Amino acid sequence: MATAATLTRADLADALHREVGLSRADASRLVEQVLRHMCEALANGENVKISGFGSFILRDKGERIGRNPKTGVEVPIAPRRVLTFRASQMLRDRIVNGG
Repeated sequence: MATAATLTRADLADALHREVGLSRADASRLVEQVLRHMCEALANGENVKISGFGSFILRDKGERIGRNPKTGVEVPIAPRRVLTFRASQMLRDRIVNGG
């Protein structure tokens, strides 16, 4: 099985440069602005939904009791906020059909 490639910020900026015609500097700035805006929204407790792609959803998990797998000792797990991603149906279909 081949190792999956990773899409980076630079790859996104390069695609904007090639496909939209922005300068490399403007494309890079645009990618950074979009990512910064998404991060700020999530940090402020807002979910982020990108139609046709998916949703980044914040969930608050309550305190619970966990178990140390080595010793079997019960330990409390502190409440925390977690980020999940739910792919849109369109994205799921494209992944299943290979593009």
